[in-house]
Amino acid sequence: MSGRIGEDLDARQGYDAARLTGLSILATLDELLGDLDRVTGWVKALGFVRCAPGFNETPAVIDGFSDLILELWGGEGRHARSAIGVAELPFGIPVEIEAIAEIR
Repeated sequence: MSGRIGEDLDARQGYDAARLTGLSILATLDELLGDLDRVTGWVKALGFVRCAPGFNETPAVIDGFSDLILELWGGEGRHARSAIGVAELPFGIPVEIEAIAEIR
C-alpha cells in the first residue's frame, strides 16, 4: 500500500495497512525466532501514520496493529503505544510500526 491517510486512503484503509504491517512484523519474528510461541508478551508499539494535514485519527489507524496482537495473544498482547502523524514515510508507505516484544 502507498498513500497518505486522509487524502489518498481513508482511516479504514489505514487500519488495514497497520494490520498488514503487524503481519509483516510477525513473519519477521517467526523467521528470526523459529517459532512465534517464543513471544510471551508485547511491551510497546510506536506507530507512524503518513497523513494529510488535519487528519487526527492516528490512534484508530494504529488500532489495526494493536487489535491483531490482542486477537492473537489475548491479555498478554496488551501493550503501551504511541500513534504519531507524520508528513512522510519511506517509499510513500502509509504506516510504519516499531514494536517491542518479550521473548523467551
